[in-house]
Amino acid sequence: MLKRDLTPLEARVLAVLVEKESTVPDSYPLSANALTAGCNQKTARDPVMDVSEAEVLATIEELKSLSLVNTVSGSRVVRYEHNFARGVGVPGAAMALLTQLMLRGPQTAAELRQNTERLHRFADVSSVEGFLEELSERERPLAIKLPKAPGAREARWAQLLCGPVASVEQAMAAAIPRDEEVALQKVEIAALRAEVASLRQLVHRMAAELGITP
Repeated sequence: MLKRDLTPLEARVLAVLVEKESTVPDSYPLSANALTAGCNQKTARDPVMDVSEAEVLATIEELKSLSLVNTVSGSRVVRYEHNFARGVGVPGAAMALLTQLMLRGPQTAAELRQNTERLHRFADVSSVEGFLEELSERERPLAIKLPKAPGAREARWAQLLCGPVASVEQAMAAAIPRDEEVALQKVEIAALRAEVASLRQLVHRMAAELGITP
């Protein structure tokens, strides 16, 4: 069981260690340099971070005090490995889901099934939902189903390792799919363009009535 909520950087460091164990096993355990690069990775990250190696090393010390990260000896370069499953008290499948939620932010069960494929292969979406429900019903909940955004087909899930979601409004904002955000922005831009065109026509008409060139 966690002794306290994780900071966003602690969650990122821990999740990167879990991710890289499966995606680049030849480089795992990770050096501080590789771990920092993983934290600052531009793809498959939300939010994107820009942290220094010194910040990562300080965060590692905090995670070590929580028994979530270990130092690996016997190498010229100090390397680090995670102790996620045992430290948090979850099975490997749940660890994979929480890892992706920490790396990419709120996601639907279908998105999680796809994004966790290299960490753990779920048979179907319902099995993903089963683990998420189990995480949400723990004595100390580790996941929460966010309110479904207007027009969204599926609800998204968020991790609670970093503490509770601040507010319903924040949850709603986090639950809006990115493609829907883009669609809303396009509608707003189209409306603004139509308004500008209407104003331009009005200016030209007024100028013609006054006999001047706009």
